[in-house]
Amino acid sequence: MKNYSSDKIKNVAMISHQNAGKTTIVETMLFNIGAISRVGSVDNGTSQVDYYPLEIEKKFTITSKVIPIEWKENKINVIDTPGYPDFIGEVPAALSVCEGAIIVIDATTGVQVNTDKVWRYSDKYNLPKIIFINKMDKEYASFEKSIDTLKKLSTKVVALQIPIGEGPKFSGIIDILNEKAYLAGNDNKGPTKEGQIPDEYKEKLKKAKVELIEKIVETDEILMEKYFAEAELTKEELIEAIYKATKSGQIIPVLCGSALNNVGINILLDKIIDYIPSSSDLKEIKLTDLNTKSETTRKRSIDEKFTGFVFKTTIEEHIGEIVFVKVYSGIAERGMDFYNPRSQIKERIGQIVIFQGKNKIEMNNIVAGDIGALVKLKDTTTCDTICNIGSAVSVPPIEFPEPVISLAVIPKTKKDQEKMSQGLTAFMLEDPTFKVSIIKEFGETIISGMGEMHLEIMLKKLKSKYDVEVETAQPKIAYRETIRKTSKGEGKYKKQSGGRGQYGHCFIEIKPRTEDLEVTFENAIFGGAIPAKYVPAVEKGIRNTLAKGIIAGYPAVGIDIKLYDGTYHEVDSSDMAFQIAGSFAIKKAFETAGATILEPILEIEVKVADNYVGDVVGDLNSRRGKILGMEPQGAFTVIKAQVPESEMYKYATSLRSLTQGTGDFTQKFSHYEIAPQETIIKLTEEYKKHVEEGRE
Repeated sequence: MKNYSSDKIKNVAMISHQNAGKTTIVETMLFNIGAISRVGSVDNGTSQVDYYPLEIEKKFTITSKVIPIEWKENKINVIDTPGYPDFIGEVPAALSVCEGAIIVIDATTGVQVNTDKVWRYSDKYNLPKIIFINKMDKEYASFEKSIDTLKKLSTKVVALQIPIGEGPKFSGIIDILNEKAYLAGNDNKGPTKEGQIPDEYKEKLKKAKVELIEKIVETDEILMEKYFAEAELTKEELIEAIYKATKSGQIIPVLCGSALNNVGINILLDKIIDYIPSSSDLKEIKLTDLNTKSETTRKRSIDEKFTGFVFKTTIEEHIGEIVFVKVYSGIAERGMDFYNPRSQIKERIGQIVIFQGKNKIEMNNIVAGDIGALVKLKDTTTCDTICNIGSAVSVPPIEFPEPVISLAVIPKTKKDQEKMSQGLTAFMLEDPTFKVSIIKEFGETIISGMGEMHLEIMLKKLKSKYDVEVETAQPKIAYRETIRKTSKGEGKYKKQSGGRGQYGHCFIEIKPRTEDLEVTFENAIFGGAIPAKYVPAVEKGIRNTLAKGIIAGYPAVGIDIKLYDGTYHEVDSSDMAFQIAGSFAIKKAFETAGATILEPILEIEVKVADNYVGDVVGDLNSRRGKILGMEPQGAFTVIKAQVPESEMYKYATSLRSLTQGTGDFTQKFSHYEIAPQETIIKLTEEYKKHVEEGRE
């Protein structure tokens, strides 16, 4: 692959709801430029882009791919992202390094939940958009209905094309601005060739062109004045106006076609070149100078100091760890040394590669505006900024979505523990939405991700790459104990067995805290009833006992403790004796303090199509949820609720089943509430049984 100047490089992310056909579009692009000899099939497992074994098995994209497309003296880096919601974390990573987004819509369904989500991600990065309505050849395809659903997301969508026929009768595209028809070949399959506009579309085209020009000139005062002065607008003026309006977000062009039949794909490439800016067309990149902690900038030019950003890490068999880098300024060259401010080390660039599907191409450099992959670096990973030696700058990190589902994992054999830890740590490097945590309270290893499928894939990778099998279980709920009444307790420890004995004696008062769940300790001893040197021992004994739990084995919280009296023995008293006395006192006080159990409550937001709102609300009510409100959001409704954590196990799977795969949600910890009586009884009885068995 030849070298391209920065102004000839475009970076676009292909984003959509699942099954809209992104990967087939990219595959067809590769075929049309001669990079592959045939268009593979995701469904048949022959895709040249989705070539990982798990992608072939599952028949959908799991990890994003950077695919360079050489088209009309330009290089377009197309990042094919997953549409399946479990792998949505790949989307913000891709968008963070692109100059534009291609949002793919299924012509048979229009906008769906994940379409809305990825749209909002592209808005967050202020990216110009082009909409491609795919699958125009499918039964029940409708261009107009798809446009209507898009207008619920934005009124700025503007159709640049008219489809010739729909469904099985779809046979080509009319370019409104150029007044040209591009017709498919035999069996309505492409690539399309210029042809005659069918007579029945001529009047429709005439009307559509007037409407399109009016929308274009609304974005440009000079053109508007010229238009209303009835001066003729040139095609070049209109194309330049669309480019500026797309770049500024005033217009979102809409195209259509069929990736499966190769209709409209070459035109999509043309429009990317016409309407998506290159990196060099944009303003300076904003950075943080880590030495001065102030904002600084660098021009997006090869003449600037080197600045790169790692947006993705992966591990390829037979290659090792690979980091994908967007170069914002300067040039990354093979053999060049760079500095990583996070790890504070210097590294050397060895191998530079790019991938066209399965094919790996070695490169000598990556210029400003381009994307490439660096192989086998020592300590450079996702969200790292890399820069010239002598600098310490940082690109804003990617904000990844938080996990929504967790599982406890237990290796089947003890010898697998180390390999499991090694594998899970590596997976976190590859996928920042995959989290691993150790819950010391329960001694559990918890894996968290974006859905049940996400975690299933990770465990399959653990088996195939590290030969580790694990058992899974529902993570234990972090219940807490507390009190509802003020109470007093006496603790006395006296032991005499010849020689020096043990003696500790204290009185405490406890009362519930209303403002938070802290445990406070107050020393209210006067007159030396307990020497000051033993007071910390009393506190330690109380806190250790509360940390282990008293009625159900969960840490006790939300308690004010006051040590107000006691006695001591000049010879027999000791720290240990007063620790034990403190433990006895807190246990005694709990007996009459209205001890109870708190359960964690999550705050959730569920986004669903309007026709599923009733079912989702009913399901949340059945989970003891409290509905806080509902807000319309485009074609969807966002339901806000608070739900006990114990009721949310595998909710992601249940929601997708309830909404035919279209529902989506986020969750975060909110607060603690008193658990239902049946839960309290169950937990206390289980703990009592556990203690009794321990005595045996």
